[in-house]
Amino acid sequence: MIPVQIKIVDKEKLFIKWDDDSESGISLKYLRDECPCAGCKGETVLLKTFRPPSPPIALPGMNEIKNIETVGEYAIQITWKDGHNTGIYSWDYLKDLEKGQDENKDQNYKPLL
Repeated sequence: MIPVQIKIVDKEKLFIKWDDDSESGISLKYLRDECPCAGCKGETVLLKTFRPPSPPIALPGMNEIKNIETVGEYAIQITWKDGHNTGIYSWDYLKDLEKGQDENKDQNYKPLL
């Protein structure tokens, strides 16, 4: 599945229209809370696991998008207004986020670490 349109709605949601005519709406807060980058979710390198500290409660611009760029033909990279821009959201991950936000479910990174 590939997006044909991506836009921000009411400064609160990322709206995606997919090539199969389905649509996704993901809240910007949930999108930021589930940023997949190593600085937000952690990583394992050479059998050593890095778990980042919990982020501060709120930073100005933390849940506001400044820019969205495509990464190849498989993902987007979001630059947030607070300067954070290292998360790459694949199409599959965006679909998972859409499903998980209804339950306010944290994405499971343990298998990756």
